[in-house]
This record gives sequence, C-alpha cells and structure tokens, in this order.
Amino acid sequence: MNPVPHPAGDDTMILFSNINKWYGDYQALADVNAEVKKGEVVVVCGPSGSGKSTLIRTVNRLEEVKSGQLLFDGHDIHAPMSSAALNKLRSRIGFVFQSFNLFPHLSVLENIMLSPMRVLSVKRTDAKARAAQLLERVGLSNKAGAYPAQLSGGQQQRVAIARALAMEPPAMLFDEPTSALDPEMVGEVLSVMRSLASDGMTMMCVTHEMNFAREVADRVWFMDAGRILEKADPETFFGSPQHPRAQRFLSDLRAH
Repeated sequence: MNPVPHPAGDDTMILFSNINKWYGDYQALADVNAEVKKGEVVVVCGPSGSGKSTLIRTVNRLEEVKSGQLLFDGHDIHAPMSSAALNKLRSRIGFVFQSFNLFPHLSVLENIMLSPMRVLSVKRTDAKARAAQLLERVGLSNKAGAYPAQLSGGQQQRVAIARALAMEPPAMLFDEPTSALDPEMVGEVLSVMRSLASDGMTMMCVTHEMNFAREVADRVWFMDAGRILEKADPETFFGSPQHPRAQRFLSDLRAH
C-alpha cells in the first residue's frame, strides 16, 4: 500500500478532506476538513449527538465514510483494500473505547501480550517483557496476574491503554475513555493520558473532560450537527469562543 500524495505537509498524521457520512437520511458528518499534526493532542468536544464519536471512528474505519478522503500517516484509510491490509493499518492506530473490551478469560498481562504476538509475530518472551513495562507505565505492575473482573473500571481502562500501546502505534485515539467510570476513577486514566501527551504521542481525544482539554490539548475542535464549527487553541476556545454555538455550549457547562 503506497502512501497517497496529498497537499498536507510531512508533519500531518491524520487528514480529513471533505468527509461526509450518512445513516440513512441522517447526515452524521458534513464536509469535515481538519488535520492532526504529528505530536499534537487534539480534543474533540461538543454536545451529545454532534458526531464526535462517529468522526473518531472513521479514522480506523470502524465507521465507513460516504465521500471524501481520510489519510492516516499518508495512507488512504477508506481506499479499497483487503481485510489483511485493513487489519495491518488498524494495528498502527491505537484505539481506546468507552467500554474496556478486555478479554475476560485472559490475565491482564496476557491481554496486553496477545496482539503483538498474533499481529506482529513478536516472540512470547519479548511480548511479556514489553507488557510488564507497559503495566509499570500505567501504574499497574502489581496486577499482571489479575483478571479483568478483579479490577476497578479505572484499572481496566488503564490496561486497555497499555494494550493499545503494546502495538507501538504512531497515534492514539480515545473515544470518551472516562465516560463509563465513576468520578474518582477518572483522574487515574486522565493522568496516564497526560503522561502520553507529555511524551509527544499524537492523540485525538473525544471527551467531556474540559479541564483535560484546557490543560493538555494543543487544539480543541468543537462539533455540532456533524460539522466542526470551531478549531482553536485551548486558551482562545475557553476564553473567547467565536461561534455562537460554542459560546452557548461553554456557558451551559459553566452554569452546571
């Protein structure tokens, strides 16, 4: 699969060009044009039903687009390709979901080892060593032998992050990673995400955690009705949003 020539610079990791998506008569994404640069943290926010999760799920083709082009590190994600080629491409895109999707019958360590061994043919001893390093990274070294059901929601989500990192992806996508967690567990997951951002990981995060957006994002995209209405650095977005819909969204948040 050869990279597609495109007008964006070499520092572009994800490029959306005129992306449209429908569910039947409902247009979920409308003429989305945006880019995420390498090493950049982009937070996508907006009201429920605005298209945020649909947008992020197009990046690894969990959602198909109707028209437009979506490039990931120069590769056209939605071009016709074999399932093997698609799986190979997906293996380079770390994805952390709202639900943790861990295998219940595998230990924490085995959950992290599985994909590198199966997809990348990493030797078991190497996969185990890497998994142990990643568990230390997310603060769960002492849980290697535990099973998902024995962990709190916050711990399971940190294991899910470690599992995504085990594939050594050049970018990580987070789709509302804290929305299924009890409030006291949110901080432990955001702290792992903060440390990834400070290490220069390219990240695209759909989240309602506005403090995280304010502190960690390089850019904030505000969506409503399937469109990106505003793109700004956090200081500008939170201090002086330009679009009336973004202004209303933020004033509603402050009211709560």
